[in-house]
Amino acid sequence: MAPASPPSLPVSSPQPAALLPLLKTRRALYWFGPAFVASIAYIDPGNFATNFEGGTRFGYKLLWVLLWSNAMAILIQYLSAKLGIATGRTLPQNCREHFSRPTAIGLWIAAEFSALATDLAEFLGAALGFYLLFGGYFLHLGLSRTTVMFLAAIVSAACVFAILALELRGFRSLEIGIIVFVLLIGLCYLVEIFLVHPDWRQIAYHTAIPMMDRQSIYIAVGMLGATVMPHVVYLHSGLVQPRLAAEERHVLSPQVRYRSRLRHLRLEALDVFAAMNGAWLVNSAMIIVAAAAFSGAGRNGMSIEEAHRTLGPLLGPASATIFAVALLCSGLSSSTVGTLAGQMILEGFLQVRFSIFLRRLLTLLPAMVVIGLGLDPIRILVLSQVVLSFTLPFALIPLLILCSRRGVMREFTNGMTMAFLGWLTVSIIIALNLVLLGLAFTS
Repeated sequence: MAPASPPSLPVSSPQPAALLPLLKTRRALYWFGPAFVASIAYIDPGNFATNFEGGTRFGYKLLWVLLWSNAMAILIQYLSAKLGIATGRTLPQNCREHFSRPTAIGLWIAAEFSALATDLAEFLGAALGFYLLFGGYFLHLGLSRTTVMFLAAIVSAACVFAILALELRGFRSLEIGIIVFVLLIGLCYLVEIFLVHPDWRQIAYHTAIPMMDRQSIYIAVGMLGATVMPHVVYLHSGLVQPRLAAEERHVLSPQVRYRSRLRHLRLEALDVFAAMNGAWLVNSAMIIVAAAAFSGAGRNGMSIEEAHRTLGPLLGPASATIFAVALLCSGLSSSTVGTLAGQMILEGFLQVRFSIFLRRLLTLLPAMVVIGLGLDPIRILVLSQVVLSFTLPFALIPLLILCSRRGVMREFTNGMTMAFLGWLTVSIIIALNLVLLGLAFTS
């Protein structure tokens, strides 16, 4: 199905202030969507696992990690969208075109590892969400936990296929579907915040003041891996393509094309700012709920299942149900987005056509193996986020190199300030990973 034509906007208006009148109209809403699709990866089940672990063990002390991770996420997602808008190609396609073949193959392998880790975490989260909502009924019938989780996984798979089918109606239908999931998750945690009555002074203090020690470094890096996601670094550069193609269908003049893309980039920057900050608030709410409800109770961490069981007696049955609904929405929507990213990575690097439904079917297998072996899904979730943190530089470094090449970006090439901030972000991530690796070998 051909993408819908975007609302007509004036070609001029190169100043950012000129965008403000556009934001007061319905036409501006058309340009909001790609960053919200990407943002679901920032509030996926991996975030539930690491945020509840961090909040339970360390209270509000790791809120600052989310603040700085969000700042890095805004920059990274903006650069990914910028590359896609400036070149008309995805990040994997640009890597294949502008790097040597061995380099591109190596980057593809790293990208596939991150996509597989993401698929595993997100599908396990969706299955766990169904299990928390309905598993008790089937357990009372005499079914084992493993059997119930298998049934939950099958239902999750069917739901994800149904969400993916929205894309057949056009990219906007899928975007709206994902945005609805984001709003539902946010609403669930808004209710949870009012139920736990947190300490707002402590929240403000620990959001602004960094604090970390030997015990919290593993969870902090896991939170970073769960917040700045490598697969959506690749994905965002592709999510902007349908609007770009629709907008430039009849544009022939290079000057008009440049102004059109500049306007597109500025509107996408607003999309990124709104979506990433929304994801940051939801992540912060997860830690706040865990810290207010469970911190100081003598617990050395808490799994998602334990949190669900404890919230009911502590805050009432509605709280436990809301928690499970949020996890289910997160798992289903992020699993859909992860599948989209995996397909884009495969097709972009290898230049092959691959059915998105077949991709989803193949990536179900690792999750089914984990469930069948009876492994702890929560530990797998946290471990997957650390894996993502280690694969992140393999997405970020090519992105920054490409965005700094004038032969690739032309008028949209990164300036000195943007390049400095980008490389500073990568340096921080790599440094944290080296610290984590050192602690793992010395502990």
